[in-house]
Amino acid sequence: MENIEIVKTAVKAIDSKNGENIEVIDIEDLTVLAEYFVIVTASSTTQLKSIAQEVEYKLSLAGCEPHHIDGRNTPWICLDYNSVVVHIFYKDQRDFYSLERLWEDGKKLDTASFISDGDK
Repeated sequence: MENIEIVKTAVKAIDSKNGENIEVIDIEDLTVLAEYFVIVTASSTTQLKSIAQEVEYKLSLAGCEPHHIDGRNTPWICLDYNSVVVHIFYKDQRDFYSLERLWEDGKKLDTASFISDGDK
């Protein structure tokens, strides 16, 4: 599965669980850590876990399993799909860690196009 397809599938899964303020940052030219960061805010513990489970489920259906998962019982769940890393935060943690600011030299992608591209 292409990395951009992993991103699209993750964004659609996040949107289906009403994740807030979805951001996708292309960091390929900045680091060897990953090609894309997907960042989203959840408003409750239930939503945080639900988003993580939905992303895992949808990507698993597509044949893509996470390399590593961190923070299942914390306010920041990180799903590592090697070149795509999905960060699911509570608002306070997202504001505190401010990944968008740390990776501001990356290219922000239009998440609306992933959600509305017709193959939901």
